[in-house]
Amino acid sequence: MTKRWIGASVVALTLLALPAFVQAQDSGAAETITDGEAARVQPIAFPHTIHAGVDQIDCQYCHFSAERSVDAGIPPVGTCFGCHQIIGGTDERQQAEIQKVRDYWANQEPIPWVRIYKVADHVHFPHMRHIAAQIDCATCHGNVEEMTVIEEVNQPLAMGWCVSCHVERGASRDCAVCHY
Repeated sequence: MTKRWIGASVVALTLLALPAFVQAQDSGAAETITDGEAARVQPIAFPHTIHAGVDQIDCQYCHFSAERSVDAGIPPVGTCFGCHQIIGGTDERQQAEIQKVRDYWANQEPIPWVRIYKVADHVHFPHMRHIAAQIDCATCHGNVEEMTVIEEVNQPLAMGWCVSCHVERGASRDCAVCHY
């Protein structure tokens, strides 16, 4: 009787979980870039090499909510304009990109940044917990101060990669830490 109950439970749980798994697979497929790298071109060529590299602006100046939110946040155009109403760039290319920032500000439009990092819908990555644990941003995002164009590193950010990091740091590996 017990074996039969266990077998039925396994089948029932599998059937219950299957739609969620299929939905997760489908949603990931929908976000696949099919038009090549052009789909990842940002509206403004933002050089992390200058901002995070040369100027050594801390990640959290722009990604302001990382220490208190699940999301790291993208700066409002006013943050960019705050500096670029004065800083105009040193060459024609920089000046053209900075003019785009000024135009977004003048038109009171947010900059439509293209998202680079996204975990699956069934996963939660609370940035604030990682910041509180003093995990350097480069652990997941690489050395962005050396990237002219931001790109995914350590990809895909798969469960095994995250679990390995949790094991190395003695962090919880309870499923509910990321899946809630």
